[in-house]
This record gives sequence, structure tokens and C-alpha cells, in this order.
Amino acid sequence: MRSLIGGIRARIAGTIAGVMTAALLGGGLLGPPGAAAASAAGDPPADPTSLVHPFVGTENFGNTFPGASAPFGMVQVSPDTGGQGGYDYDQNAIHGFSQTHLSGVGCGVAGELPIMPTTGAVTDVDPEHYRSAYSHDDEEATPGYYRVGLKTYGIDAELTATQRTGWQRYTFPATGAANVLFNTGKANQNVFGSEIRVVGDRTVEGRVEAGNFCAGKDRHTVYFTATFDRPFASYGTWRGTTPTPGSREAAGEGGNGAWGTFDASQDRDVVVKVGLSYTGPEGARKNLAAETGDSYDFDATRAALHDTWRKKLDAIRVGGGTEERQRAFYTALYHAQLHPNVAGDVDGRYTGFDGATHTASGYTPYQNFSLWDTYRPQNQLLEMLEPGVARDVALSVVAIGRDGGWLPRWALANSETNIMTGDPVTPFLVEAWSKGLLAGHEDEAYALLKKNATSTPPADSPYNGRSGVDYYRKLGYVPSGLKLGTDCADKGGDNDCVHPASATLEYSAADAALALMARGLGHRADARMFAERGQTFRTLWDPSIGHFRPRTADGAWVTPYDPVEAGKQFHEGGAYQYQWLVPQDPAGLVELMGGRRTAEKRLDDFFAYDKLLTDPAGTARKDWISAPYDYYGKPTYNPNNEPDLHAPYMYLWAGAPAKAATAVRAAMTLFTTGPDGMTGNDDLGTMSAWYVFSSLGLYPTMSGGDFLALSSPQFASAVVRIGRYGARQGGTLTVTAPGASDTKRYVRSVSFNGRQVARTWLDWGQVAHGGKLAHRLSTEPSSWGTGPGAEPPSVGATRKG
Repeated sequence: MRSLIGGIRARIAGTIAGVMTAALLGGGLLGPPGAAAASAAGDPPADPTSLVHPFVGTENFGNTFPGASAPFGMVQVSPDTGGQGGYDYDQNAIHGFSQTHLSGVGCGVAGELPIMPTTGAVTDVDPEHYRSAYSHDDEEATPGYYRVGLKTYGIDAELTATQRTGWQRYTFPATGAANVLFNTGKANQNVFGSEIRVVGDRTVEGRVEAGNFCAGKDRHTVYFTATFDRPFASYGTWRGTTPTPGSREAAGEGGNGAWGTFDASQDRDVVVKVGLSYTGPEGARKNLAAETGDSYDFDATRAALHDTWRKKLDAIRVGGGTEERQRAFYTALYHAQLHPNVAGDVDGRYTGFDGATHTASGYTPYQNFSLWDTYRPQNQLLEMLEPGVARDVALSVVAIGRDGGWLPRWALANSETNIMTGDPVTPFLVEAWSKGLLAGHEDEAYALLKKNATSTPPADSPYNGRSGVDYYRKLGYVPSGLKLGTDCADKGGDNDCVHPASATLEYSAADAALALMARGLGHRADARMFAERGQTFRTLWDPSIGHFRPRTADGAWVTPYDPVEAGKQFHEGGAYQYQWLVPQDPAGLVELMGGRRTAEKRLDDFFAYDKLLTDPAGTARKDWISAPYDYYGKPTYNPNNEPDLHAPYMYLWAGAPAKAATAVRAAMTLFTTGPDGMTGNDDLGTMSAWYVFSSLGLYPTMSGGDFLALSSPQFASAVVRIGRYGARQGGTLTVTAPGASDTKRYVRSVSFNGRQVARTWLDWGQVAHGGKLAHRLSTEPSSWGTGPGAEPPSVGATRKG
């Protein structure tokens, strides 16, 4: 019966593939069994999973993955074709389905334990040789499910998952030699060593030690146990390129792997489920047993994960707009909830940054913290929708400082990569503190943050930390011309001393955030010190050219100086992109620039505003963006990267909120439902979170500031389920904007719970328990929000802006 069902399933999939276009399948229009069809354009979706396109961002360096993962799950089982994210839409062959992926990273990472079904004798174990051709016409994906036809072998492969396990089902052609290959020697990053063994008659176990993300010095080990729904007919292992039939073990550096062979001449379906752990093989076994028991029911597992995703995506129900825009929105909401990832086993055990095994108490450990990216809008989106997850994430970051002795910047699994610059962990944790998510741990977190902000890690520590902080404390800025290994410790990855201008701005913003926490905890002297340091951005402002400009240790301006490239002393951007990175005191920045009119003119030039009015999509693609990784090519907005993500909202401080709506709408045109429909790397959901917030007409510009900037919603209606967290938050926020469209985008008036809102912001406390946020929109700009004092707070200033 199983082989008959599998054959029918494969034939149906092939028929559908022959009728539907690659673009439709690539968008993931095929929903799970019983899923409701996509709603008519404008109506809230009956099942939001049917609107998600998991292939978005798999082309043109979005670096997403289309495979199956539970929300924030430890496992992300997905096909590997190549590219930095593991799956490149433009490739035509799959070499395996690996268990770990990160969505939208800028370097090759994860891709551990690729598993590949083949047919025939196992004689060649080179993945370049045993990989299979495939077609997008015979491929589909929805949240929690992926399927593809492997042309080379005539195999139908399907993927699904639980939180800590990945499931694969293969429907083979009728053959007596149906193989499943486990390659522990291959990943999407460096593999330092691995081991694998065949246990009994249906289990494969082992470990993979990998690392060197973005040329960092990080290392981590992932353990696995994989069990099949039936015994092997035969098996073997390999070392290097030599397969050994009947062997049960292989280990060491270089390539290692194992395979199991099944007789699929009658029963053509083979199911394998893989449990992962970062603590050891016993953890993997416990995770597999706890989450799957004795079941091998692939369809039931898929249905359960679909239901989980439906509930997560139902947290926001949008109405109005085109179906294309709704699809872009729910795809972004999906991508924003893939990370961070569960790190601990079902019993709470996790591997700390000291390499030891610990047991978490009162929280679930998480890992994979791209803090330079996610501290901006993704952290705040999780706080709004999933405060329990956000609390666990924040406590996991504190645990890194406790176990490893220092707070991280870009943490992968249980090691620090030292990737990116500045001090993103400070605004990240201050934001969590401001929402009450560090309750009971405030003092520990503050002590770690203060140490991080005022000193550098010891020589034997793997962390870079604020490598330029000693110069910053002495001079008020990190000077240009510092040498790694001499003036600043070099522990791999990126370094603040290489990008001193952006490091200064990021330190200043972080210090202003930390001043809020210090004041709230009663550390008055610290609060004054950090507030003063929150104004050090002024030390790099050169009034003669009207730009931030790096300085040498003796105070001289770096000369010659081109603000576009700025000597690459700003990280992944020039002086134009970084001119807005003063989230703590936008009013002070506007003053430095010469006042509101001058700042508005700067913003107009930055966004090529006149062109936006006639050709927003073309301007965004031609005037704003040079290339996916060209950060130093233009003096305009770069929506591909984080430093100026909040820049459209700077129009609020310039007294021109209507122009923010125009700039935001133009940036939204970069989010489409095609495989290239992501603006730059998604960076673990950061760009997607920007899109979600901006679609609601809300944006968090300052970590710890506890306010949301107001702008124009993209949809006529949105119902937001604000996650419950004790008495601090929880309820329903209804956002209305009748007739909202690309042309009807200007706010005429705003009311909250029936009371007019003249300011361009709302205090978080006003919306934490929900309410009714109503907009009246127009096709022409209005005077709403243009008056003095209407702009959002400058929380890091000595006065309100």
C-alpha cells in the first residue's frame, strides 16, 4: 500500500509540475493537504501559509533556504545546491539535504550532514559526482514542507521537521539498490573533523565539527542520530574517496560518510528522521525520542508543523492591497520567525561558550545571534509577537556572558565569530530590559554590559569585544591608523580598529542605550557617563564638509577624503550611509546638519526623492543599489544593508513625514514573490522584519527608547496579536487605513482609541495591550506631523528634540 500511495503521489506531483510554471511553484503555491486556497485579493487570508513563498531570497544573494524548519527550530532541513545560504536558485543540481541552515547570511555557513538518496551500487562518494539534476518545475515548498524530483535517479524527495528533528521521505523507483548517503565531511563551511557509525540495522550516528564562518576562528560540534522506518539490506562507510561495504565506522579529518541500502523493488518509500544536539550523542537520542517517539508518520509530522506555522503567521492578519503584496508580507513574516534557534536539548542541557555542558533553569536556550543585524527591527518584532521567545533569547545572550566571560557580537552555535563591528549586544539587551524581559536578571546583565562597554577582553579570550574602547574613552572616538596586533588585539573576524569611524558611531549609540538602563537601575553616575558618551558622535562631525569624518589620534581629519567610500573606515557603508546612524539623538543630528530644512534636503538627495515620485521601483533599483555587496559605490540609500535601514524615518525629525511614506513605499518594491525578491541578505530575518513593521506603519528606531515611529500603513487593515507577557503586554492591535495604496499613502490624520495623535510616534506602553490605531490617508501630502515637537523623542539627548 505504501508503494502504491508513493507512486500516486509522485505521478500527481509530476502532472502538476507539467501544468504550473516554475515561478508559481517557486513561490510555494502548493499548500499542504487540506489547506484553504489563497483568499481573494484584499481579504485576510484563511490560511496564511498558502501565501508564503519560501523560495524568495534564494537568488541574487538573498541567501535564504527553501527547506523545512519549525519556528526558531534547531533543525533546518533543506536542499543544498551551492551558494552562501546552501541553496542557489540558479544552480541545477542537488548534492544533498543537510540539517542546518541560516537564512540570509553573507558567508557560507552551516549545511551540516547532507543526506542524499541515490540508486545503484555505491562506488563513487564524491558529492560532485553523486549529485542529482532537478528542475524548478518539479519542486515545491510551503512553511514546514519541501518536495523535489531528483531527475538523475527518478526519486521523489520530501522534507519536514519538528523543533529538534529533521524528516526526509524518499520515494524510489522500483530497485533493489535504494541508497541513502550521509556525508559528514561536507558542509557549507569548514569541516575540521567528523565521525560516523552504523548502529544496529537501521540507525546511523555521529558528529560534525565545523566553523570558520566568514573567516572567523569559531568552532562548534553538532551530534546526530538518524533512524529509518525499516532495516538496511546492506550498509558501508567511507574515508576520503574510498567506500568500504560492510564497514560500520569512519572518523578523522577529511571526508567521512556512511550509507544504508534498501530493497525498494516492492516497498518504494523510505523514511528517515534525524535528531540533533550540541551536547552529545545522548542528547540527540533524547531529542529524537521525545519529539518523535516510535512514529515514522511523515504526513502527520508535516501536518503538525503546518498547523504550527499557521498559528505563528496568523499573529498578523492583513487585509486590502494586492495579493502580490500580501504574499510578500507573509513571506517576510515567515522569514522573520526562523531565527534565532533552539540550542538546548529537551531536558534543558546546552553547551556553553566555555565548552562545558550546562542545564538551563527557567528558560529555553537559543543560539545563532546575528546581533549587528537583528538588534535593529527583528529583535523588536519578536518582542511584540513572541515575548516568551524574546525573553529566552535575551537570557541566552546573558548566559553566553556568564559561561564564556564576555558578551558576543555575532555568535554561531556555542562560539563567537567576531564578525561585524561596533557593540550590537548592548542595544539588543537594553531593548529586552526595557520590555521587562530581563526580570530577575537585570543586575547580572548590566554588569556584563558595563564590563563590555568599558574594557576589552583579556588576551586569552576569543572575543574581540570593543577592541577600540580604550582610545574611544580617551579621545572620544576610535582613531584612524591603528594597527591590528599592535594597537588592537586581533582575534579573527572583523575589528573595530579597521573601521574606526563606524565603530565610534556604534559605540555612541550603544552607550546612549546603556545610559537608559543604568538610570532605570539606579546607577546615576554610570547613567551620566554613558549619556555623555552617547554624544560622542559629535567628535567625528566635520562642519566644513557636513559629514562624519575619521580622525587620527592627534585630532587631524583624515585627508584626502571622499565621503562615498570614506577610506572604507565605516563598516559596509560610506559616510553617506552612516550619516544617519544617530538613533539616540536624531534631533541633535538635524541640528548639526543645519536644521530641519537642511536635513530634509539631505534626505531628498539621499533618496533621490524627485525620481521616487515618478519611478519609485526604478529609482530603488538603479539610483540606490550598485550591487549586492557593493557598500561603497553610491551616496544614496542602501536598502540591502543595515546601517541606514531606519533612514526613511529620519524624515519625521526633519518635519516631513509625508516623504517617509514615499521612501518606505519605494523600498517595499524591492520585496517581491520571485526568487530574487529579497533586498540583499535577509540577515536572519532582519530585512523581513523591516518589511513587516513598515507595512504596519510602525517602526522602532531606537533600542530601549520604548516608542514606535508612525508612518503610513501598506494595507487597509491589519490585526496584530500582541504576545502576552505577564501583565506587561498582550492584546489585539487593530490598524486601519481605508483605501491604502501606493498612491493613497499620505497620512492626513491618526487616532488611537478614538483620540487624535498629532505626534509621529506612540509610546510602547500605549500599544502594549492593543487598541485601535486608525489612519486617514490621502493622495496628497498633508500637514500632519510637521509641527514643532511632533517628531519622536531623542532619548539620548540632554533634552528632548
